[in-house]
Amino acid sequence: METAASLIADLIAQGVRDIVVSPGSRSQALALAAVRAADDGHVRVHVRIDERVAGFTALGIARETRVPAAVVCTSGTAVANLLPAVMEAFHSGVPMLLLTADRPPELRGVGANQATLQDGLFQPWVRDQLDAPVPGDGDWAGLAEQAVAAAMGAREVESGLRGIAGPVHLNLPSREPLSGDLPSIAVVRGEAPAALRDEPFELDRGPRTVVIAGADAGPDAEEIAHAGGWPLIAEIVSGARFGRQIVHGYRRLLAREDLGGRIERVVVLGHPTLSREVAALLSRRDLDVVAVRCGGEELNLNHRTRGVDAVTVASGAADRAWLGEWMRASAVETVDLSEHAPDPEALASTDFAARREAVKAELDAVRRPLDRELLADAVWRATWPHDRLVFGSSRLVRVADQVLGGKKVPVHANRGLAGIDGTIATATGVAIASQAAGAPGVTRVLLGDLAFLHDVGALLLPPDETEPRLQVIVGNDGGGTIFDSLEVASSARPGDLDRAFYTPHTVRIEHLALAYGWEYQRVTTRTALDQALTSLRGGRQIIEVPLAR
Repeated sequence: METAASLIADLIAQGVRDIVVSPGSRSQALALAAVRAADDGHVRVHVRIDERVAGFTALGIARETRVPAAVVCTSGTAVANLLPAVMEAFHSGVPMLLLTADRPPELRGVGANQATLQDGLFQPWVRDQLDAPVPGDGDWAGLAEQAVAAAMGAREVESGLRGIAGPVHLNLPSREPLSGDLPSIAVVRGEAPAALRDEPFELDRGPRTVVIAGADAGPDAEEIAHAGGWPLIAEIVSGARFGRQIVHGYRRLLAREDLGGRIERVVVLGHPTLSREVAALLSRRDLDVVAVRCGGEELNLNHRTRGVDAVTVASGAADRAWLGEWMRASAVETVDLSEHAPDPEALASTDFAARREAVKAELDAVRRPLDRELLADAVWRATWPHDRLVFGSSRLVRVADQVLGGKKVPVHANRGLAGIDGTIATATGVAIASQAAGAPGVTRVLLGDLAFLHDVGALLLPPDETEPRLQVIVGNDGGGTIFDSLEVASSARPGDLDRAFYTPHTVRIEHLALAYGWEYQRVTTRTALDQALTSLRGGRQIIEVPLAR
């Protein structure tokens, strides 16, 4: 118990503020030490019965805080359930700590219960890993400092890519007795170390340049575009879709020879994944591509991309003609969905004619069925800088990327591997962390029905934990219609396509909401959707929006 308590105290001293615990026998000392530290106000503990959910909850917390959250689990298949979150964290550059309990060496490989090969299980996807000694055979002193530094990218690691955050695995074996009286351990809260960084790479002003912001780019991308006077192509998941240099309809403009065809240099921040046009651009060998490192793999689609830690812009005059061409073309591509949103001022006007037109427009909006464009627009309009927005890897995120305008909103998405795994759990982690930091807003997650069903276990939250302010907005079209846009839609027989890819279902989402204790609304009009989004009736709410196949 003393070794476990000391490790938890050391993690807190290194800046860890959140520990996600899944119950298990072999990990009981770690769990009890974490709960004691939480009772004393040193750390927040979140209990999840499903290790897969626990992993993505920790991922969401770390996405928001940029400080590693720790996951504690027992031995055996419990450890394997962390793998999807570990892979996502690695490719997204998100810090995490995996504290996996294990059998001692003498019980490995001999058929002992709940014992498997845990050491090195995550080897391709972690910044560092260590199989600790059994307490008594050695101690765990220094493990926390080593692990947090590696997770933050604050020390050199054998896996390469210095300065890049990611997951770290501590495999922690123990012998019986597995717990006992908790000793009194002094806890001193500290801060996580900063990542190692080289000097910024200076971008000269000569080439015709565009800035591309992918997932996790954040406001830095807008700052670089503004400083350089360059067009900004910002994916909706980038957190950089704001400012005067945003390019609307970028897919079509990249395809134009007079715009996309004349690009000489691309500066990339974050991980772009949402369009084939951007992928094709970054694959061009005639372009100079400068990519700011952000994850466990360097972006190098054209096999000559320069990877850098950061960028800065050289002094000098901007190419106003180049920017102007893009901005004029962008203005034509802007999608305006405001005509479908209610106009409160006109509805309250004392001018009869103005009020009559507003009422007519409101009735037209009420009668129009909700589609994906209106759904994405409503969620975007309801979300502000004090909120958080999480996109699932569903068809909806691609629609949002095509139609939504500029707005400075904190955005998260698991685009490291672009999977639908753990979307609700990730959003829960984001909500927990933002609320703990004092953010007054709501965390909204927009996802499709299959992504929702894939992570339905994340709806289960302990009644003794602070309830997150969380809205899960489900665009339900009864299956995986994202495959409409892929090659399989034209090559497979309709029956095979429906069964193996669309995977239609008849799940009653309202019954799931009731079972898990969530507030539930089903909305079919824009007006009802706007009202539902802006009137959170409980801490946790599911809003279902039926959509046409």
